[in-house]
Amino acid sequence: MKMMLMFSTVYTLAVLFVSTKAEPKSKSCNDVRAAYSSKGFNVNDVPNKGVQGAHLKVCPQGYSCCTLEMEEKLSQLSHLDLKAPVSQLSTNLQSTFKQRHSHFDQFFRELLDNSERSLNNMFVHTYGEMYVRNAELFKHFFKELKRYYLSGSGVVNLDSMLSDFWGELLERMFRLVNIQFEFSDAYMECLSRHTEQLKPFGDVPRKLRLQLTRAFVAARTFTRGLALMPEVVNKVATVSASPSCVRAAMKMMYCPYCSGQVALKPCQNYCLNVMRGCLANQADLDTEWNNFLDAMLNLADRLEGPFNFESVMDPIDVKISEAIMNMQENSMQVSQKVFQGCGQPKPSKGLRSSRSVKETGFNSRFRTYSPEARPTTAAGTNLDRLTTDVKKKLKSAKKFWSTLPDTVCVEERIASGDDCWNGTAKSRYQSVVMGNGLANQVSNPDVEVDITKPDVVIRSQIALLKEMTSWLKAAHSGNDITVEDSDNDIDSSGEGESGSGCDSPSCDKDIYFSTPPTNIEPRLVVLPDGPAGGARVAQGSIALAFCGLTLALLAAHWR
Repeated sequence: MKMMLMFSTVYTLAVLFVSTKAEPKSKSCNDVRAAYSSKGFNVNDVPNKGVQGAHLKVCPQGYSCCTLEMEEKLSQLSHLDLKAPVSQLSTNLQSTFKQRHSHFDQFFRELLDNSERSLNNMFVHTYGEMYVRNAELFKHFFKELKRYYLSGSGVVNLDSMLSDFWGELLERMFRLVNIQFEFSDAYMECLSRHTEQLKPFGDVPRKLRLQLTRAFVAARTFTRGLALMPEVVNKVATVSASPSCVRAAMKMMYCPYCSGQVALKPCQNYCLNVMRGCLANQADLDTEWNNFLDAMLNLADRLEGPFNFESVMDPIDVKISEAIMNMQENSMQVSQKVFQGCGQPKPSKGLRSSRSVKETGFNSRFRTYSPEARPTTAAGTNLDRLTTDVKKKLKSAKKFWSTLPDTVCVEERIASGDDCWNGTAKSRYQSVVMGNGLANQVSNPDVEVDITKPDVVIRSQIALLKEMTSWLKAAHSGNDITVEDSDNDIDSSGEGESGSGCDSPSCDKDIYFSTPPTNIEPRLVVLPDGPAGGARVAQGSIALAFCGLTLALLAAHWR
């Protein structure tokens, strides 16, 4: 009995001796006080030495340098620290594509403005008052193109607008080349009904319709895609972390503080499991995000090729002038066909004197368009350079959401090897690393994730990306779809509203214009003075005379 009592006493003294020797060193909280203060907290919250941690809710209990109040404050800080790298990466992505959207949108708008200004300046300079009296036709044409770029087919029906433009142009030219006759509104309606059969402008209207439709649909849809990206990133990045995620972040980032190991960083695999659990919903965005980016890249290829907005808008005046020349060359045949179909018109009561036409310089030459010499906009760039740049950015943005945990758990945020914090101590992390996405978190050892409740905000963004991808695919085929169309199933062929699309390379062969001859010099034939003389002029001579006048009035560029 005495021996047992003696042994017990010696054992107790030994334990106390070891404890008194180890405790001051292991439970000193000086490092914690300094680190806690550096985070902006009151240093007086930290005990000088470790205290019993049975009160702690997250960190390991036992002797600790943390009080419950400290744990709560550090938990709030861990929430911010968790969001910081994700927020920074998301902000960079937002900024990148906000800039690209601004560049593309400004470029397309400037091209429209420059095309209108160039045509207007040349007409005013060359033809003066004659053009001014008819300029509203072209002004309205560009106004509708701008409205279509901004709002699409829901506001402007491009086919109808172009038909109206060519119909109005035909009416004005037909009156000019047949000035010896009077035409009623009913007669002009008959003329309009025969426009498709007459083809007074040759094949130019058809080709221009194809070019404008494809180029505008591609440009505006691509720009909308660029605008959507920052919106999606912003909404996804601001999704709040769940309470279980905040708890896991606290345990990973600041529980080492409570054990007095302020410099100890989490193990990499431990960090990955925490971040993949916290960002599981975001990772589920990745599939539709990548599909969207692929569709953007495919449409970018179209912008560089057959749907090049710049190559359509820059020489549009040349194309309209080619149409007018076709009408000039075929005016007699067109007039005869109209007279046969709509009836012989009544002779005019009097002809306008040729002296009433203010003569302008008609000896200038037609300006040819060289695709190798495209002018840049005020932004000092062109579509090829813009597209090359944005394609690099789009490719680098792929798999952004699924790789976020890997991007966060690097370098200064983790410790390599086994000398790292595994959630309970400084040791190797033994658990298996979970995969990305909500479904893979069912057995996450470090974060409690309810896989039955996907985040509503992220699911809405997935649906939005899917819808935008349908629009992009339709635009890739040259088709425009409205909001109503997007409610339906749009297959990969992109069949939508406009019927101008084709995915075959052969479809692009017929939409390029040959350059008009360079040595065209219009001639003005002077009509005899007085109504009597004018009445005796033969129909053919009158037609030829006013063909020159018409060309002078409406041609795009003469030098």
